[in-house]
Amino acid sequence: MRDAVAAAAAAVTELVGDRASGWDRAGRLPEDVVRELGAAGHLTAQVPARYGGPGWSSADSGEFTAHVGSLCSSLRSVMTSQGMAAWTVERLGDPDQASDLLPRLTSGDTAAVAFSEPQAGSDLSAIATSVTVDGDTLSLTGRKKWVTAAEYADLFLVAARMGEDGAVVVVPRNAPGVQVRPVPDPLGCRAAGHAEVLLDDVRLPLDSLLGGGRQPLSLLVTTALAYGRISVAWGCAGILRACVSAAVGHARSRHQFGRPLGQHQLVARHLADLWTAEQVATRACEYASRCWDENAPDLVTAVVLAKYVSAGHAARGAATAVQVLASAGARDGHLVARAYRDAKLMEIIEGSDEMCQLILADHALSRR
Repeated sequence: MRDAVAAAAAAVTELVGDRASGWDRAGRLPEDVVRELGAAGHLTAQVPARYGGPGWSSADSGEFTAHVGSLCSSLRSVMTSQGMAAWTVERLGDPDQASDLLPRLTSGDTAAVAFSEPQAGSDLSAIATSVTVDGDTLSLTGRKKWVTAAEYADLFLVAARMGEDGAVVVVPRNAPGVQVRPVPDPLGCRAAGHAEVLLDDVRLPLDSLLGGGRQPLSLLVTTALAYGRISVAWGCAGILRACVSAAVGHARSRHQFGRPLGQHQLVARHLADLWTAEQVATRACEYASRCWDENAPDLVTAVVLAKYVSAGHAARGAATAVQVLASAGARDGHLVARAYRDAKLMEIIEGSDEMCQLILADHALSRR
């Protein structure tokens, strides 16, 4: 399995090359890159082989995700979105839906998960998008915001209210009543295809409801967020690895006051903190993936911990890397400048730092 992960990582490295900064400035990933990775199964690493996926463990998928995150956080964000969609189908869909949708997601079709709304961010119980059933068809109406990978998606998995319950509706992008509006000038992950998705009386067949719908809304949210959080956490470990490499390389090669920059004690302290941050984030991710693969009782807490620790360290670590490179890194398009913006976004998406702190505090209070 490790050979397969290494081969996939090498393929992505070659595909990305030195183009990530250009994609970031343009605010767009090339369509052929997204399709090529999707067709190779690299956007859905944990989908079982019976559905055409690689069937990797969370640990192997995580290391691959970190590698992609070290190259391009926008591309990693699209990978996270696709993985969340596949995981949601696998967990909530019936056998026929899984057999239909998962092979599509492992062979080139792309998907985005639509949860957040203007009044439903951290509090997803406030979701107002609604689905009603009329005979053998359904009607979906609502507005979703900040949907990652929406600009590249063939399908949307839309969380909605279904009476007193919840439902996830699989919505083709080309369905009448669907509009996609790109988010202008996002702070980070500029090429990740963030967009609003407007749904105006979208009519679909009843089998568009995953698992028939009428699941607890909390189940829908936690199912998708669990995958998203661990993927973001590994992606943040990747951001830190890229920052360590850039900062150490600069500190070795640049001389000030007659010696390499890294030999100045205050700069050396920055490098020590940055390397420590990468190590701590990686260990937290490894533990979360081990819990995931073993279906351990502490899984939920471990995933939230990994996301919280990794995002925070990535945001502070990217700032440290910018400080070490100084003017050399303080320009749009430089790896550490991009990391600085991307990492800040990671403290917000898939559960803000504050929400993670509340969950972890509840866990601490519940222990005896």
